[in-house]
Amino acid sequence: MNKFTLTLLFLPLIIVSSYAQKEEKMPEFNLKQYFFVMLTKGENSGKLDSATSSHAIIGHLKNIKKMQNDGKLDIVGPFGDNGNWQGIFIFNLPQQAEVEELLKNDPAIQAGIFKYEIHPWWSEKGLSLK
Repeated sequence: MNKFTLTLLFLPLIIVSSYAQKEEKMPEFNLKQYFFVMLTKGENSGKLDSATSSHAIIGHLKNIKKMQNDGKLDIVGPFGDNGNWQGIFIFNLPQQAEVEELLKNDPAIQAGIFKYEIHPWWSEKGLSLK
């Protein structure tokens, strides 16, 4: 093999090697822990009389507004279908125990219309929906 052919064969290796040696920087994030709550259908979902159900849902909505006004709840909303998932909460609180306490006092959860799962969740601090 002549020098030209050898150079053509090894040129891609030399290029790849030089790129691999350059250090890629990780993007910087300002992550914060939140608590993601999935509301699902509870044992009494669809089983309560309309007055009891209505009273519990109104209390649930008032509770949501209070938690938002107190700065504890950043994102909340129902799902638009009739699946098992009913809605989500994203709490801006430092401890899961605080989230648990707020959920236990929710009228719709107390009535068994909803049950929930809590998960620690990380996101960029200050991000918002658009």
